[in-house]
Amino acid sequence: MSDQVKKIRAPFDETTARSLRAGDRVLISGTILAARDAAHKRLVETLDRGEPLPVDLEGAVVYYVGPSPARPGHAIGAAGPTTSGRMDAYTPRLLKQGLKGMIGKGYRGPDVIKAMEELGVPYLAAVGGAGALIARSIKKYTVLAYEDLGPEAVAAMEVEDFPAIVVIDSLGGNYYEAGQAPYRSI
Repeated sequence: MSDQVKKIRAPFDETTARSLRAGDRVLISGTILAARDAAHKRLVETLDRGEPLPVDLEGAVVYYVGPSPARPGHAIGAAGPTTSGRMDAYTPRLLKQGLKGMIGKGYRGPDVIKAMEELGVPYLAAVGGAGALIARSIKKYTVLAYEDLGPEAVAAMEVEDFPAIVVIDSLGGNYYEAGQAPYRSI
């Protein structure tokens, strides 16, 4: 992991998405989407019906989060990451719709990693258990689709210096595996 922190903007363009490497620490500013498994399921069902998606995924970065209610004067409550594997069944399909980055926690399945490599998409991790701290980087939260899902709705989040680590890059580099390698011989 580099000691340097990269400041990047979301949505991601092709160059940004493909330039990130496993182990990079980043601070993201711009607009990212919030969505969890119920919203992902609906998005894929919409595609299955041949209907247009309610949000444009081209270049989008999605944060797997179900935030708690906002306290007065705050855009959002605690906003810790959801386990990313819960979205794996839907992810390859959404990557093909232009999604260019994902933020969550935990491992991804082989089908997701293969699609990431084919389409040039990185997977980043946010620190689990740090939801209150992460929420400080979220300046605005606006529901875009599936409002009936409450905290699992698709929302746009304006973020400033949102902290994350690239754990799987678009070339298949995997920080989880690299980080564990020195300990396998113990």
